[in-house]
Amino acid sequence: MQHVNIHAAKTQLSRLLDAVASGEEVVIARAGKPVARLVPFHDAKQPRRLLGTLAGKFTVPDDFDDPLPDGIQADFDQR
Repeated sequence: MQHVNIHAAKTQLSRLLDAVASGEEVVIARAGKPVARLVPFHDAKQPRRLLGTLAGKFTVPDDFDDPLPDGIQADFDQR
């Protein structure tokens, strides 16, 4: 793990990013105190969703898209 001060980080940013891209961590310090850590960015790609994995697990009621009862609809209509 490299430790560099802010001035060195500003002047050597490209080199530091190359080091980070190759897996190294870099600590940036101000007056000797660590203030930031550069680490490789890992894109957490989401796995592809498989269609149909819940087939047969539930059913949609026949009245699913019927209008709401008047009392409930009135609550939505209030502004």
